[in-house]
Amino acid sequence: MAHAYTRITDIQRQEFIEMFAALCKDDTPMVRRVASQYLGHMVLAVVEVGGRPTVEADGVVTRFLLPLYDHLSSTEQPDAVRLQTTENCVAFGKAISSIGNVKEGDVPMDHVKRMLPLIVSSIDDRSWRVRWTAASKFAGVVQAFSSLHDATETLVPAYEKLLQDPEAEVRTAATLNLASVAKCQALVDPPPLGRGLNTMNGRSKISVAERLVKRVTSLTEDDSEHVRAALAMVATELAPVLGKDATISHLVPPVLLLLRDAASEVRLNLISSLSALNEVIGVDLLSQSLLPAIVDLAEDGKWRIRMAIIQHIPMLAKQLGRVFFSEKLSSLCVAWLGDDISSIRQAAANNLKELTKLFGTDWAVEYLIPSVASIRNHPSYLRRVVALQACALMATEMEPETVRTDLLPMVLDMTTDTVPNIRFNVAKALQKIAPVAGPTVIETQIRPVINLLVDDLDTDVRFFAVKCQHYLDGEKINPS
Repeated sequence: MAHAYTRITDIQRQEFIEMFAALCKDDTPMVRRVASQYLGHMVLAVVEVGGRPTVEADGVVTRFLLPLYDHLSSTEQPDAVRLQTTENCVAFGKAISSIGNVKEGDVPMDHVKRMLPLIVSSIDDRSWRVRWTAASKFAGVVQAFSSLHDATETLVPAYEKLLQDPEAEVRTAATLNLASVAKCQALVDPPPLGRGLNTMNGRSKISVAERLVKRVTSLTEDDSEHVRAALAMVATELAPVLGKDATISHLVPPVLLLLRDAASEVRLNLISSLSALNEVIGVDLLSQSLLPAIVDLAEDGKWRIRMAIIQHIPMLAKQLGRVFFSEKLSSLCVAWLGDDISSIRQAAANNLKELTKLFGTDWAVEYLIPSVASIRNHPSYLRRVVALQACALMATEMEPETVRTDLLPMVLDMTTDTVPNIRFNVAKALQKIAPVAGPTVIETQIRPVINLLVDDLDTDVRFFAVKCQHYLDGEKINPS
């Protein structure tokens, strides 16, 4: 009905509204639940067709739809119906904001004053599911009403209450909306200084972000790991809104607390979201605290945590800078090549490629190649395989001369390894190195080795050697 409203005649629209109202008051809760789901759509459709007159004293929204909102959000309705209160509130806010300038004393503003208590009451609803729905959609409520006079003064304290809800699921949902709510451009009163004090006298209004950042510290001490993990995902997004000085004063201290959190998920989420903070203040203030957090995550018992931190290492390297990273973390990146999990070793090899691309050939020669060279003599063939793979990947990002003098000899030396897996990985590595090494080296060093491997006793070795041979025969490589 809501979707058809814009395509029918005025007489049919009146009939639609009356039928919709009847469905909203149906005796069957399931019918009322579905009707409630489409109330917001109906409001937007009505305002789209009729414009400002629909929200005036005798408009369709005022006479029909707003009373239906009151009815469906009342505490007498079952939880499944009340769950739609927040979503419908967002629709009403968008509809009223879309009609243009709304002043104090206008009928649309009276609608706002009538709806806000209902959305605020959902925060105290007896059902945690209703409160969770309000928390998860509260950013939309604030965005819809932020342009309306003084609406934010009511909504921000209500949001702060959600951050302190007894249920961890509700607090988590509210916390995930922290950055989105903080981006509201409206000004609000500062938080109360103490019970029984008239704290508003002589105090100027502040931004929503400045008010909410004061809640961040208390959230870092929340009993629920899920709440703290949610905070770690969004806390740094407050930095661009707060600006440099406020970020250093109010946001950096709780961020440092999160970096030292006992839960690895919390530390990982924070490290994953540092880019927003880096754009405002850089990570120099956090570098010394970042180091132990990264080391702990690198040694975490959960392999997925180790995988995640490996994937963020190139981003961290760019933010921390070449000097700090080289001194503190370069050895850690090579150590991952010896992880017990194959996926971690593969990711570590690719990580060395990304670091070589970021810091350059000379850096890789100094900090990576010596350690990789020692791994190729490891007793475990799995470690030797990953050393081969790392060499092949790094070669694609290095200067040709360095590849010919430092990497290629290491790969060629492993041709005679007793393990077939090593020998066929030599063939695969040479296929990647060949375009960088150049045609002269291909003919004098690479092709003779491949010809040797083509006659290997092992079937797999012969297969990959022939594959590399065909590649070399068909590859047109420019002289370097």
